[in-house]
Amino acid sequence: MVSDSQHPFFRPLWRRIAVVLFCAAWAAFEFYNGNQTWGWITLAVGAYAVWTFLINFEPSAPNGPTDPKDS
Repeated sequence: MVSDSQHPFFRPLWRRIAVVLFCAAWAAFEFYNGNQTWGWITLAVGAYAVWTFLINFEPSAPNGPTDPKDS
């Protein structure tokens, strides 16, 4: 069973970095507006994204044929 973090959508590195940067920007926005609770919650989500998408990520193999003559 493939977890959501192993979905093929997240295979490119730039998408995983974009998710992490979005969470960091959202947390900064919440802190800037004085919403400490939502800022910490969003920062925690961002920290989880760093762990899941950058540190612990194992890309799955593409679903296409491995040998060109098989297609």
